Amino acid sequence: MTKRIVITGIGLTSPIGNNLGEMRTNLIEGKSGIAETDIRYMGKRPAGLCDFDEFKYQKKKMRRRGTRAGSIGIYCANEALADAGITVDDSNRNDIGVFIGLTEHGNVETEEEIYQMHENDLDYRLWSIHHNPRTVSNSPAGEITLNLGIHGPHFTVGAACAGGNMGLIQGVQQILLGEVETALCGGLSESPATFGIFAAFNAQGALGSHPKDASLASRPLCETRNGITIAEGGCVYHIETLESAEKRNAKIYGEILAYSYNSDGTDFVLPNSERQIQCMNKALDRANLTVEDIDIVNLHATGTVMGDINEVKAVSEVFNESKNTYINFTKGHIGHTMGAAGALELAGNLPSFEDGIVHPGINVVKLDPNCEMNNLVINKAIETNDIDIILNNSFGMLGINSTVIIRKI
Repeated sequence: MTKRIVITGIGLTSPIGNNLGEMRTNLIEGKSGIAETDIRYMGKRPAGLCDFDEFKYQKKKMRRRGTRAGSIGIYCANEALADAGITVDDSNRNDIGVFIGLTEHGNVETEEEIYQMHENDLDYRLWSIHHNPRTVSNSPAGEITLNLGIHGPHFTVGAACAGGNMGLIQGVQQILLGEVETALCGGLSESPATFGIFAAFNAQGALGSHPKDASLASRPLCETRNGITIAEGGCVYHIETLESAEKRNAKIYGEILAYSYNSDGTDFVLPNSERQIQCMNKALDRANLTVEDIDIVNLHATGTVMGDINEVKAVSEVFNESKNTYINFTKGHIGHTMGAAGALELAGNLPSFEDGIVHPGINVVKLDPNCEMNNLVINKAIETNDIDIILNNSFGMLGINSTVIIRKI
């Protein structure tokens, strides 16, 4: 990359915290944010919900017009700007871009409108006048620009569960292209507010559960895992050039050193280990790094049987010769936050640059023998004083793979 791009602000909400400090503490302590919640037509199911204040940065009238995903994005974007020490005004509003990764969007609002029609004799006049702007694919990113008065470009990145990484990558690319000076970028998900995603994963036999304790429903790599635990959340980064950050003496979380993304081209849902290997190796090559240079790899690790096995096979193939690389994962704590996953999971590891702690993957009662790998950090954090480079994996349906590498400065 011709310019060095750094992270100078982080705004997030997750099932285990509404800022990075809260989330990090709960990651290290091994706390789960999964609990039973009522899902329309399906009864009580495990899910990861956020409890941020929707009206901290948004008026009730605008919230009624907008979407749950948009409200998550508005909260995270404002928190990221506050963290970065940036105020949007006439001096910069034309130079900021907003690039947000998503899985799906609009299902929450559409399901509710259909439900209300069926409860009221199919009266089509109940269909909301706000339906179109709520459900266009750029809505969450656009809602952020409306809230903040940003005049730079915005768009969403439809990248399934790789969306969080891909939103960050798009922010980097837009700065490198000279389209924007700074970017708000990352990923969002409102998935638990729609019964359809629960019903669909249930139909696939891939909806996570636990017979006694909902907090254990998400247990990637565990021998008894049985699927995905659906969660919501968001993470928006403020990124800029290193030159800009140093000029204003900003706090720097890390430098985005390299990235890669590709497609499996093989199956709707089953991951392809070879393409994941290719994606990781391409990022390493672009960063001019060896596997021994990577201190932490965060697995995508959804908790599906074959998804976990195929990813472990890929990561083991790439990193098996490294004695220096710790492997962890995050979905045991927060569930699968879909389009937010890559961005949230990267954020959870970034404090390792300062505190030297590798947070664990949790809920592994008995490790699946097919998921054994070197330096896997499970159930208990590891303290080390030598964390300089993190590799973050995020993969999605239809075979989209993404890898981001971040370096301590």
